[in-house]
Amino acid sequence: MDINKVMENLEKNGIKPYFVQTREEVVPLVKTLIKKGESVSNGGSQSLKETGVMDLLNCSDYDFIDRTGLEGEELRQAYIRAFGCDTFFCSSNAVTENGELYNVDGNSNRVACIVYGPKQVIMVVGVNKIVKDINEAINRVKTVAAPANTVRLSCKTPCQATGKCVSLNKESPLICDGCASEQRVCCNYVVSAKQRHKDRIKVILVNENLGY
Repeated sequence: MDINKVMENLEKNGIKPYFVQTREEVVPLVKTLIKKGESVSNGGSQSLKETGVMDLLNCSDYDFIDRTGLEGEELRQAYIRAFGCDTFFCSSNAVTENGELYNVDGNSNRVACIVYGPKQVIMVVGVNKIVKDINEAINRVKTVAAPANTVRLSCKTPCQATGKCVSLNKESPLICDGCASEQRVCCNYVVSAKQRHKDRIKVILVNENLGY
């Protein structure tokens, strides 16, 4: 794995890369990328918790759009507000050496904000999520990210029980192949390649294993 190559290709694709050695360096860097009083929100992410970013967002310096505990119309309104926020925080299910971001969601508020809406998107990504190409990214979601997230979210899916997507039982599984569960977490698939809005998406690569 060549971090410099990954960063160079992210830059070519209009995605601003940053690199830090440890998780403790993430919050100080984030503070330079957002201003006090700005509206901020987030997608579900273990990486944000592990690096202290969630604690930062919860402080009084920012207008944090927090959906925790909300349901029904209140939850929908929080999603709509997040779509127009100044900065949206999340991680990425995978980052390819070619500088592409691969993300798969169930509810899909996260991928919606990645694609469009917030003025900027800041992703915190451990080196464990760097893969060679999109095919490896697809496999990573089916064998690592999705099963782990179903456990975290208590979703009753085949991958929660077996640790891998049921589609891998096929000889040649396709990207969208999966289970028929009502609680399936793989519903919308997004590849972020060349970006028209240069540097809107920022990726902080951390030289540690983070999240799923």
